[in-house]
Amino acid sequence: METIASTGVPSAERPAYDRIATAIALQKYTYALVPIVAGLDKFTHLLTDWGQYLAPVVADMLPFSTATFMGVVGIIEILAGLLVLIKPRIGALVVGLWLVSISVNLLLTGQYLDIAVRDLVMAVGAFSLYLLLGEVKTQR
Repeated sequence: METIASTGVPSAERPAYDRIATAIALQKYTYALVPIVAGLDKFTHLLTDWGQYLAPVVADMLPFSTATFMGVVGIIEILAGLLVLIKPRIGALVVGLWLVSISVNLLLTGQYLDIAVRDLVMAVGAFSLYLLLGEVKTQR
């Protein structure tokens, strides 16, 4: 069986490996860029007023303003996106957990349930990226 030297993958399995590598790359850049863009928008408000999504019960517990909290959230999101680029497996876990926490917050509002469900689906995708990266690592 001929093996492609650069990847160590048998040539007969190469097309499947290419599809998996492409899927991983799409997920990696999606889960990096979306948090970075959302994080930057916490400062520009071009996409939305992010403060409206903060559950009142959470806002009441804050020792500072919602705007300050959203700035902190923005920085965390930017760092999480960068982590996906630098350490994709760890970053995928961080982004997945972050998306679950966003969903919980949205459920606490009693509104934006569609966005909560969407973020949970995105969290499943991030966890899938985590699993795929671990699988690829063990097969090399």
